[in-house]
Parts: sequence; structure tokens; C-alpha cells
Amino acid sequence: MREARAFWVEAPGQGEIRAQQLRPPGPDELLIRTVASAISRGTESLVFRGEVPESEWRRMRCPFQEGEFPAPVKYGYSAVGVVEDGPIELLGRRVFCLHPHQDRFVVPRDAATEVAADIPDRRATLAANMETAVNGFWDAAPGPGDRIAVIGAGLVGCLAAALAARLPGAEVELIDIDPARSRIAEALGCRFASPLNAHPEADLVIHTSGVPEGLATALALAGVEATVLEMSWYGNHAVPVALGGPFHSRRLTLRSSQVGMVPASRRSRWSHRRRLALALSLLRDPVFDVLLSGESAFATLPELMPRLAASPAGVLCHTLRYD
Repeated sequence: MREARAFWVEAPGQGEIRAQQLRPPGPDELLIRTVASAISRGTESLVFRGEVPESEWRRMRCPFQEGEFPAPVKYGYSAVGVVEDGPIELLGRRVFCLHPHQDRFVVPRDAATEVAADIPDRRATLAANMETAVNGFWDAAPGPGDRIAVIGAGLVGCLAAALAARLPGAEVELIDIDPARSRIAEALGCRFASPLNAHPEADLVIHTSGVPEGLATALALAGVEATVLEMSWYGNHAVPVALGGPFHSRRLTLRSSQVGMVPASRRSRWSHRRRLALALSLLRDPVFDVLLSGESAFATLPELMPRLAASPAGVLCHTLRYD
């Protein structure tokens, strides 16, 4: 049996790398050697700090998670690797898999999606977040020429803004309190604004900042009968929402989006696997390399994760390499 190393949240705010034995793959399984994985800063920070509410423990389980919330738990969902054992036609192929941070793992064949040759390893780790952005786009249902405000220039916000900017005639504004994000907005084809100088009367507002102040800004920028799509997840934190003032008179719609379920309008035709394949295909565009903000060795994750969870300033997508 092979030995693998995996990152575990041992207790809230504390992580470690554990060794574990891997069984040989079965007839319809793959042994994958990880070459890169991405830290989903928002969700994984909440998991690391032990802030997943008990009501969501079942729904928040990731594929191939081990352990239970709040801890000890093995969590994560953006791994790119090479098939080392399995069907001969897949040997040596690069694949993406929704799997926690681990240097080798065994999964069913249909849990892995092949990565095209023109998508580098690190960019391919964006697939899980791109899948979230695609799902949010389906939930929001924007149209050509819409004025679209995206609040929060984190990873999901930037991906959602990039998709919106590709709509014919759309006017897209990426809004953040960090002026350094203006460079990224420009690269993605969007305008940039701070919350104080953002344009009002948006047809659609996508909120991804993860803070209540961002949601208040989203409601303030929405035009009459516009939709505010809430893509932030707050864990066990209560969030005040200003539903007085003009909320009713402007007939606003506040809608949630969560990647765990394909929207009803597409559910009968779009499987999770088809959606992931779409997300990977969109990553052929090299512009998304601008979202890769840092890289560390997998072995340093127990020291790295507390810093990312406590002070994520300047971080979009931090990836891990497996030497």
C-alpha cells in the first residue's frame, strides 16, 4: 500500500499534515498524484476557524471529505493531478478533481475531469471557483446591454465580473475597497470603482464581498425592480439586511446562489460534471492568470492557513505545489 499525506484541520485555527495509507485503485478507479491545489480562501477560512454552523454540516460536506465539522476534518476541493494508476488510456493524463489537499488519492474514474493541454496546472485549479461563478451567472440571468455591478473583487467576484464583461454590450463595474484591484478589473474588461463612487441604477448587482457592508452597498446600487444576487456565505455570522427604506418601493429581488445545486432551469440538462467541464473550458483564456496571487509548498500549509484565515489582504487565489 502507498502512503499519502493530507492536510487536516485538527482543531479550529490549527492544522496539520497527516500520513495515511492508500489502498490500490479498483477496476474503475484512478490513483492521482497531485501537482497543484488551490485554497478557496472564503469557505476554507470559515472551515479552518470552525465557523460552519451545525445546521449546515451535512450540506457543506465536500467530495471525499473525511472527519466531521468542526474538527478534525479534511477539507478542500480544487486539486489538479496526474493519473498514476488506472485504465491504460488515462495513464499520465492531467485531471481536475474536487478533493481535499492531499499529495496522492484514489477516486472513482468519473470523479476526475481531464484538463486540456493548453491550461496550465495553477490556472486549472480555478475550476471549482469558476463553476461557482457560472452557477451564479445562471441564477442571475443577465442580458445583453445590462448594467452589472459586482461588489467584492475577490476570486469569485472577479470570475463573475469576467463572465459578465463578455456579454454583448454589458456595462460591468467591479467594486472594491482596495484600489489595487483596479488593475485586475482592467485586465478582465471591467470598470473599477470604490463603493463611494460606484454607479447607481444597476440592472443586476452581484454581491461577493462576504461582509454586511457590501450587501448594504448592493441594495443601494440596485435600480428599480433589479435583482441583487447574494453569492457570499457568512458561516455562523448573523448579517443585518436593510429591508426598510426603498427596498419595497423599488421592488428589489434579493436572491441567493449556491454551487451545490444546478439551477432548476438547467437541472434536467446540466449535470454537475457537464458544468465542471464548462468551467474548465472557460479557463483556456490566459487572462485568468492575473487571479493567481501566490504559491507555497504543500508542506507549509499548517503554517500558511492561519495567516490566510486571519489576514487575507491582497490574496485572490493562493495555490499549493506538490514537489
